[in-house]
Amino acid sequence: TEGVPYQNINFGTFMFEVAQRDGIVQDRDSMRKLDKDAQKRLQQLASQAIAKIDGNVIIDTHASVKTPAGFLAGLPEWVLRELKPDTIILVETDEDQILRRRFSDATRVRDIEGARAIADHQNFNRAAAAAYATITGCTIKYILNADFLIDRAVEEMMQTLR
Repeated sequence: TEGVPYQNINFGTFMFEVAQRDGIVQDRDSMRKLDKDAQKRLQQLASQAIAKIDGNVIIDTHASVKTPAGFLAGLPEWVLRELKPDTIILVETDEDQILRRRFSDATRVRDIEGARAIADHQNFNRAAAAAYATITGCTIKYILNADFLIDRAVEEMMQTLR
């Protein structure tokens, strides 16, 4: 992010490293199948560690995660309280593009879902983002990450962060 002084942190990586160290997961894709209490503990540990980082931070995370028990908020109240975000940027694209990207990504093991399920998840993400803004008073920015238009999405994100 040229001209934008931010440190980029992946929230899931923090969670995964703790879970792997504790021996409760072998790979990243099994994270979403952990029970709610394990997820909550990992979220708390990650948010506490990230909150200690000095300076401006971009946290790459999911607005929600689809688990076997239902949707799990990616930024529940206890995480928001630690992180105190100024802005939340929700990066989206059309569900058909998401399906194509998932099918072409051989590095991940994903549950099979159709375009309708992806659209439902994206709608839940928007509702979750609205709730996050209500809790924190932060702004929400939606950015389209369409195929072959990544430069446009990056520019829009940089403008938002300036």
